[in-house]
Amino acid sequence: MSMDKPEPWQWPEETWRRITGRARAGRSLRPASWPNGARCAVAISFDADHETIPLRDGDESPMRISQGQYGNRQAIPRIRRLLERESVPASFFYPAVSALLYPDEVRAIAGDGHEIGIHSWIHEVNTSLPRAAERDLTFLARDTLARISGTEPVGIRTASWDFSVNTLDIIREMKLLYDSSLMADDDPYELEDQGEPTGIVELPPEWIRDDAVYFNMLRFSGLRPYTPPSAVEEIFTAEFDGAWEEGGLYLLTMHPHIIGHRSRLPLLARLIAHMKAKGGCWFATHAQVAAYCKR
Repeated sequence: MSMDKPEPWQWPEETWRRITGRARAGRSLRPASWPNGARCAVAISFDADHETIPLRDGDESPMRISQGQYGNRQAIPRIRRLLERESVPASFFYPAVSALLYPDEVRAIAGDGHEIGIHSWIHEVNTSLPRAAERDLTFLARDTLARISGTEPVGIRTASWDFSVNTLDIIREMKLLYDSSLMADDDPYELEDQGEPTGIVELPPEWIRDDAVYFNMLRFSGLRPYTPPSAVEEIFTAEFDGAWEEGGLYLLTMHPHIIGHRSRLPLLARLIAHMKAKGGCWFATHAQVAAYCKR
């Protein structure tokens, strides 16, 4: 073992305090009440990765690429129809490469009144990048989405929720309203950096409320966890019921090429029906929730 790089059990207190002080949860931003007396805020989101996962991995397989294209050809039209029918706004987080592949899709979604948020350049892994590269790609992604959608994004979700030691500094430099990548709470909170409040709202996601962990399948690996939609619906519904009981935020993350299949999207329709039957729900974009909590 080299003494130039001590083991974690050898760290002085200042080292682990510095590590845990990065992008730390500060004061809760859960409001005393939601707009119009609603009991629960519902923020539905879609990470429109499309072909960027295999592209990021340098995978030129036409089969893998075609799975991403499904998100554009079949899933997005189904999702847009469902959201329009239910009058539910949503947030769509785009890798810039996805937006460049399908600019008309992005413009149509923005035209529907949904939010377009930052989700990397090509779904890169931030923790593997030098700081300068992460910064340049994030700024480029923001500018690309602004140009295509016609509105500058105010929020970010890092690809795979991979938040590097430099990400918060970059978000602060960009003066974004919110992030949605970290998981220290169920409800919105303010991000702190080494004890200093940043003014940035964190809208925490969780793998429990993500479709990919239940439905993803990699052909040449042990990752084949196909879960029946009924089981995923049960989990998503239980998470919502808990948020409703506590008067908090219910944030759901999905991916068009995953949730948009014929057997799966109906679970979202049934979940929305359950929310409306329960009553007292404020359906809002991530930007709307973050702005309300910050006020």
